[in-house]
Amino acid sequence: MAVKQTAGRKELGEFAPKFAELNDDVLFGEIWSREDKLSLRDRSLVTVVALMSMGLTDSSFQYHLMTAKKNGITKTEIAEILTHAAFYVGWPKAWAAFRIAKEVWTEEAEGRK
Repeated sequence: MAVKQTAGRKELGEFAPKFAELNDDVLFGEIWSREDKLSLRDRSLVTVVALMSMGLTDSSFQYHLMTAKKNGITKTEIAEILTHAAFYVGWPKAWAAFRIAKEVWTEEAEGRK
């Protein structure tokens, strides 16, 4: 089940209220909640690859990797997804994506110690 998103209003509500509304209510409220059309797991997979393809490996990419992990994408699967996408989006973008993915999935292993 999709989580109620409030990051737009929290971060940009006063500065760009319409953008914040669209982010929270439309993108996350309407689009991400259409689980009868596409699972959260699949939406995470598509989002990660789309962001990787743009070379967008900032905090939003890290957020979506953490969300992908929460949505059931395993370490083995993310490695395969990023490897596959590397041949379509570019090797340097894959390296950048792998650095962040490694951190996200390493946290899991460190948390169990």
